[in-house]
This record gives sequence, structure tokens and C-alpha cells, in this order.
Amino acid sequence: MRVLRWAGAWCAALLCGAAAGQPAAPAAHESLNPEAASGYVAKQAVTARRFMVATANPLASEAGYRILREGGSAVDAAIAAQLVLGLTEPQSSGIGGGGFMLHYAAGTHELRVYDARETAPAAARPDRFMRDGKPLPFRQAVNNGMSVGTPGLLRGLELAHRQQGRLPWRSLFEPAIALATQGFEVSPRLHALLADARAELAAQPAAARYFYAPDGQPWPVGHVLKNPDYAQVLRRVADKGADAFYHGDIAHDIVAAVRAHAVPGDLSVADLAGYRARVRDAVCADYRAYRLCGPPPPSSGPLAVMQMLGILQRFPMDKLGPQSVEAVHYFAEAGRLAFADRGFYVADPAFADVPVAAMLQPAYLARRAALIRPDRSMGTALPGDPAGLLVRRARDDALEVPSTSHVVVADAQGNVVSMTNSIESAFGSKIFVRGFLLNNELTDFSLSFQDPEGRLVANRVQPGKRPRSSMAPLIVFRDDKPYMAVGSPGGSAIINYVAKTLVGVLDWNLDIQQAIALPNMGSRNQATELERGTALENMMPALRGMGHEVKAVEFPSGIQGIVMQDGRLMGGADPRREGLVLGE
Repeated sequence: MRVLRWAGAWCAALLCGAAAGQPAAPAAHESLNPEAASGYVAKQAVTARRFMVATANPLASEAGYRILREGGSAVDAAIAAQLVLGLTEPQSSGIGGGGFMLHYAAGTHELRVYDARETAPAAARPDRFMRDGKPLPFRQAVNNGMSVGTPGLLRGLELAHRQQGRLPWRSLFEPAIALATQGFEVSPRLHALLADARAELAAQPAAARYFYAPDGQPWPVGHVLKNPDYAQVLRRVADKGADAFYHGDIAHDIVAAVRAHAVPGDLSVADLAGYRARVRDAVCADYRAYRLCGPPPPSSGPLAVMQMLGILQRFPMDKLGPQSVEAVHYFAEAGRLAFADRGFYVADPAFADVPVAAMLQPAYLARRAALIRPDRSMGTALPGDPAGLLVRRARDDALEVPSTSHVVVADAQGNVVSMTNSIESAFGSKIFVRGFLLNNELTDFSLSFQDPEGRLVANRVQPGKRPRSSMAPLIVFRDDKPYMAVGSPGGSAIINYVAKTLVGVLDWNLDIQQAIALPNMGSRNQATELERGTALENMMPALRGMGHEVKAVEFPSGIQGIVMQDGRLMGGADPRREGLVLGE
């Protein structure tokens, strides 16, 4: 495996199996997308016939592409790509975290969710992030051992491979092991994020030695970074399976690193040994002529997206178009309503009653949609009461921050994967062990556990519980066939990113790349947020005139998507990141 350079023409010069003497995959040539009006030079959608993979990093996309060319399944390609992402995009995801994989099996038409979400340690208590009766400031809660949950990713990937894999498990690790051993060049994005996180990341000695030069500066763009420790962990897992990670000396080192932190956590070797990934049924809902499906709780992402689109179904989004003030207004108002429900009802279903069916019931969504006025914002939305639970629930105050990664794959047999993985905030807990970072996913729980009246928060910390997530890997069906796979990183903004992309394709008839590049927008039941530096900023006066509190914000989405139509695959990668689509 050669070291790949961060130069412009990825496909033409460096990727797509050219070293093997095979035809190159279609390149993603750059052209300005006038529909997006976003300030980004958006790539054109990539087209293919047989298979396709899209990830947030070119090296990860190449790993998935290589596996597909060798006859691997969509799950095989997703695993190989994710293991490389953990190396080349360590700020976003990795084996020290968790995630959700949605898989469609073409042969059986079966849809399965692989839940590899982290769990709270057995010693965790509801007041974990409270001091003197008040929630800790987020910065105090996040960068320490208390925030580390039991990693789930490798158990989830192993389970998915056992059920859906085609190539040997060991072979899927080869691209990441080779890159970790021989080195990869630091990308502009990784360099910038290392500079931003220096104060916190460099405070951890193991992380400082890996991510920064001896003078304390982040490694420059183009520096060849090697990670032999990560390679060794991957070799062990490739040979022995995920047990090599969850038992023995690797598990002991993880626990020791968590407990050695200045603010120690209580993760134990028993927590690691006892972790299990779950297979769940997808949650699905109709939108116009389409059926949307994604992971159920503990993820709130698909449920909130489906609520938003179920509400927007009552409005003429298809006629309004992407540059309409009215469309932004309706989209933001639908988001307020969905986020209001999310904050009260969604948590790990093993610990709380989550009224999924009631929240998606058409009559309930019609009542919610009736709250939207065409000419005036509602401000802060109140939660509905679809199942008579509101009087017993308190509002969640979790703060999800945007560092996650998304992978989409369609293989030659028609199987489809949409997978989102995370270590939570940028570089997770900042605790670095054996060449990988540990998550800070426990701060996805509510920092407080009850309100002043004593009502409990559904998403409070409890032993063995999975924190609520906003990850929203979706597969869209039309006429009972997969039509679109999509997802994004971005913390709680994932919900708006994915919903925007769906509206772009399904209502506005944009191709997947154009829809991804559309300016990001929406409300998380606070201000109406518009992507800074885009044409949406011109709408701020009109929206304020309708009663919106409006903010221009950075919206670093990382949407990946594939549309499957008429025997052709069309893929898109977010121009805001370093993503790449490959296929043939």
C-alpha cells in the first residue's frame, strides 16, 4: 500500500485501483452547483453501474472500493473503510467509539440495524455529571475519564460481518494495517483540527506524542504519520476477532488509561467483557411516494427526520424550491416540533418507554403541522403528548457536538449499507491508548437527571444504558426497492442535514451531489440557523420579519449519499469535507 498524497485529482492520478492495472472508477470532477449557492465548489455526482462507496476521507473510500472490486459485500467494504477512517480521521470515529449500521439484503429484502452504541459502565449513576446540585459545564464533563463509555464499534462490525460478510474477516483489516504501518499524509482537515484542539489534546501525554511534533506544533500537512500501535491492535483483532479487544491486555490498557486520567472514570474490564452489539428492527415511515427507514432508539435521528418530513408533507415544499424563504420557514418550524418531542421522549428503549409509533402516527403529525403558521414563527415549540407520557417526563439537557463520520456502500449484488460512527466530540475524550482515541459518548446523556419537580429525564445516566444519539443513517425505498442511502456527521444537526438532503432529492429533484451541497439550515428548537457564507444569509431580514431569531453559523456537515435508479448508481460527498465517491 503506497502513501497517498493530498493533491487535487484523486481519482485520475492516485486512486481507483490504477496500481493494479485496472480501469479507473469515474472521477468526481468539480463544477459549480448553482442550486447550492453555498460558496462551495461542489463536485459533480459520480455515476457507476456495479458498485459504489462514499466516505469522508479518500483513503477510506479507496479501502472500501478495493474490497468491492475483490468481490466483497457492502458490509465488507464498510468495515474496511471504517477501519481506515479510525486512522486517517481520528477526530471523528474509531474503534474506541460506536455507531449504527443499517443494512439491506438484496436476496431476502431484509432490513437490519446493527446497534454498536456505547454503554454506560456498571458503576455509573444518574448524578454523574452533577456537582452541588447543578450540571457540570460541558467542557468539564467531556474531556476526562467520566465521559468514556464502553466502546461498541468492533462488536458491531463483527456481528454484521458474521451475518452479511463475504470475504474473510482478516482481509478487511489489510488496508488499515498497511496505512498505519507505512504511514499516511496528514490532510489539511486533520492538521487544522489538531491546531484547534491543541490545548486539550496535547494535555494528554500519549496523544501529544502521536499528534504533535516535539516542539508542540501539530504535524504539518503532508507529514507522513505512522501508527504502529494501531496496526498491532488491528492485527490482533484480525487474527482473533473482537475478543482480542474486549478481553486481555488491550482491555486492561483501556481501563487503566480511563482510570489514570486526572478526572478518572469507572469503566471496568467487566464492562468491556460484557458488551454486546444488538440487532434491531428498523423504524420506517412514509414520505410522499417513498418509505424512509433507519435505526430506532436509542438513536433519535431517524425518528426526528421522519417526524420533520411527516410534518412537511402537509406543505408544498416541491413547489417552493430551495431558495425560497417560505421553504426555509417551514423546514425550521418542522424542526422545532421534532426537536421538542426528541428532548422529552427518546432514550434507550431498554430503560424508557419511547412512543415511536405514536410519534409517527399520521394524525399526530397532522396536529403538529397545524401548529405552523405560514407567516409567523412559533418561537420555541412545546412537546406534544402522543402517548400520555408528557406529565411524567422532564426535558433532556444533553449537548451533542459534531464529530462523527458516515459511510454509504452499494455492492454488486444489490446490498446496501448506510453507517454512521462516532467518538462524540472532536478527538473524543482525548484519552489515547494503543494508537486510538476513546470516546466521550456519555455526555450524550442528559447532564441533569430530573427537573425541579422531581420528574425524571428519560435520557439520564443509568448503568448499562446506551446514550441517546442523533446519528441518522437512512435507506429510502421506492416501490419496495432501495432508492437512496444517506447520512451525516454533525451532532444534533445531523437531523437537519439529512432532512435537507432528502427534501433536495425527493421534493426538489436535485441529484444527490446537488442536494448534499445545498446550504444547511434549520432549527433545533432554538434559533433558526443558516449556513454562514451562503445565499441563505440574504433571507435573514425576511425571516426576522416573520418572528424568527436567526443566526448565521458554521455548519460542517459531512453528508454522504447514493441514489439507486434505473440500474445506475449516483453518489455524492459533502464538499465541506474531504470526502470521495468511488465506483464502477
